[in-house]
Amino acid sequence: IHLHIIQQIFNMKIAASIFSAFIAGTITASAFVSPRTQAPVAFTRNSDVSVKAASALKMSMSDELDIPCEDECAVGGYADLPASVKPGVLSGQAQVDLLEHAKANGYAIPAVNCVSSSGINACLEAARKNDAPVIIQFSSGGSQFYAGKDLDNSNYQAAIAGAISGAFHVRTLAEQYGVPVILHTDHCAKKLLPWIDGLISASERYYEKHGEPLFSSHMIDLSEEPIEENIEICKDYLSRMSKIGILLEMELGITGGEEDGVDNTDVPLEDLYSKPEEIYQVYEALMPISPMFTVAAAFGNVHGVYSPGNVKLEPEILNRAQAYISEKLGDKAPEDKKPVMFVFHGGSGSDISDIRKSLGYGVVKMNIDTDTQWSYWEGIKNFEVKYHDYLQGQIGNPEGPTKPNKKYYDPRECMRAGELQTVARLADAFSDLRCQGILGLGEKKTGENVFGPAMGGLPI
Repeated sequence: IHLHIIQQIFNMKIAASIFSAFIAGTITASAFVSPRTQAPVAFTRNSDVSVKAASALKMSMSDELDIPCEDECAVGGYADLPASVKPGVLSGQAQVDLLEHAKANGYAIPAVNCVSSSGINACLEAARKNDAPVIIQFSSGGSQFYAGKDLDNSNYQAAIAGAISGAFHVRTLAEQYGVPVILHTDHCAKKLLPWIDGLISASERYYEKHGEPLFSSHMIDLSEEPIEENIEICKDYLSRMSKIGILLEMELGITGGEEDGVDNTDVPLEDLYSKPEEIYQVYEALMPISPMFTVAAAFGNVHGVYSPGNVKLEPEILNRAQAYISEKLGDKAPEDKKPVMFVFHGGSGSDISDIRKSLGYGVVKMNIDTDTQWSYWEGIKNFEVKYHDYLQGQIGNPEGPTKPNKKYYDPRECMRAGELQTVARLADAFSDLRCQGILGLGEKKTGENVFGPAMGGLPI
């Protein structure tokens, strides 16, 4: 009898546990609404989403991982920027607010291609030293390299894993530097769409748990396809991405030169210049879906650095397009008559006068890759020249045949030299783009308790 009573009590407890789990699961399912049916907290235009409920999902990386967050990391916002813009990775309305602020105030944000955590850190350091936001972006090749060149990349799994790994690195450290960051992926041609599909899926999963996407924005580059196909595919992606607060950058017209395995050095000259009618065609197709898009229109842009006179930029094309679209919109045109947010590709080596003209025509982002590739290498090269005699063996240098050279060949030394040279080059980019002193944080104080090789570090 006693055994029978005990068995009944046990069964009742099991039933209660199952019921509790069911209730908890129902609550959880209600909290983590599918990203395909709900707009994110950060971008709820024309939506009846409960901001309070969704905001509960959002948590800073510092809070989530219990990383100390003090001084600038703990800044709640910036005096001269929209209230939505805070330290860390931006998405949704906060990202749109920052880009609109750039357009309204005549500056653009440097967008730097990164292939390593060291390169990312250099960008964050440069952003803080220039008191400015920054865009960190990965190409498909850079993403694969981030994952490790030995990994199999069938179906682009290495490139997907590498970009996601880099995204978490950026998210973890952006807050610590106290700067807002747009986390972006660069050129994605038609054959690379499975790469972007994998990243959007990762963002959708991330959104379900955090109320924001993993990435801020993605570029779809179908400029080599017929314009009708380019627009239709971009419409599909914008519909999917905007639901979770991801911005779309689309390319119209071809950027010349060569970058990351894409060679456009021999394209017809007319393909390097977009027409106002084409840009309006894009605007007319995408705006009814969402305003979360930018256009990388071609105005003679070329990847790489070439001798003076070999590249003829015509930023006035952008101005004509803004005027054309504003005229088409009539009373619905924005007050500034700049309905489009433009992206400047091929920024490395561009003439400062062309850069400055483009800022007045609605450019909010300029890509930099070739120049920062060179700056990182130049830092390492200069380091080798300076300490050449200490880098020829593990033991033996001008100070004596038994003197060790470990502190010279420690990879942190030459890598740091590359970072510092890149920070210096990016200071020029921030200046060229009038993107300095935007955050209002002032001069960065010197870090304390900074370790280096042998607890010191070489003068670089």
